[in-house]
Amino acid sequence: MSARRLWDISPPVGPATPVFPGDQAYVQHWTARLGPGCAANVSAVTFSPHLGAHADAPLHYADGAPSIGEVDLAPFLGPCRVVHAIGCGPLVRPEHLWHAAEHLPPRVLVRTCQRAATVWTTDFTALAPETIDWLAGQGVRLVGIDTPSVDPASSETLESHQRLLQLDLRVLENLVLDEVPAGDYELIALPLRLVLADASPVRAVLRAL
Repeated sequence: MSARRLWDISPPVGPATPVFPGDQAYVQHWTARLGPGCAANVSAVTFSPHLGAHADAPLHYADGAPSIGEVDLAPFLGPCRVVHAIGCGPLVRPEHLWHAAEHLPPRVLVRTCQRAATVWTTDFTALAPETIDWLAGQGVRLVGIDTPSVDPASSETLESHQRLLQLDLRVLENLVLDEVPAGDYELIALPLRLVLADASPVRAVLRAL
């Protein structure tokens, strides 16, 4: 039996990775290097947990809410649908997803652009709050998007994040869906068990069903 195809939907993470203004960019230094008396290379890295493909925790938008190390892993693993809403404008609204609404699985990833951005830009598509409501009403427990945030860069109230909090949905941001056809897959995107953190990097992949 041949192995099921995998799509890696995580951007590369390094010093050149775009970062939300004010967040910590990727910095790495070596604490040990191979050589006489040293048997291994060992590095230390510092970066925002919102860098690259990542999962936000409720703690990101509410003090006292669960950290990413406390959330249930189940939403991050299982049947998933990739829905194309390319060129829909600044906000993905429910009507942009209606064409793929029949028998939605519990996880929905929205592709909004032909090519994921490789530099920081405020000109990205986000999810309208009513879209979060609509998806939750369809039984969706995790939403994902191929842009830096489910809220616009200019948002000061993070309405869509707040809807995620109120409806207890999980979220993935900064995915790369450039090569992924619309359709159904298995999602594997587990966050690290960071017990104090407001988010975690994920190595997000899709596997053919």
